[in-house]
Amino acid sequence: MGADVAESTFGVGSAGEANRFVRRTESPRVDLAALVEKDIALTERALEALAVAPPKPSHLRMIAEDFLSMARAYAEDAKHFRDAGELEKALANINYAHGWLDAGARIGLFEVGGDGDLFTLSE
Repeated sequence: MGADVAESTFGVGSAGEANRFVRRTESPRVDLAALVEKDIALTERALEALAVAPPKPSHLRMIAEDFLSMARAYAEDAKHFRDAGELEKALANINYAHGWLDAGARIGLFEVGGDGDLFTLSE
């Protein structure tokens, strides 16, 4: 069997022989560079579109600024990894960055104008 194909055994036949099936585990080919670029652009648009919601000075404002700082740091790391050719790390970092933005928007730390295309919002 090739590296992309798994063989599994299930049950026993009447003659005592195992019934076998071949399950294809081949995954579709993805243009990782294009995906990284798309996600970086999406996250940059989201960073530009949001506003920190809680007023100064408040504890929630500090939390919102921390979320924003984390998102920016991960976005910068993603660009670094992209430029270094480490696309898997770039993709992980940019999606983690956007996760900070989504979480902040969802719990009300960021005002996003109801933009469900850039952010994952609750109903």
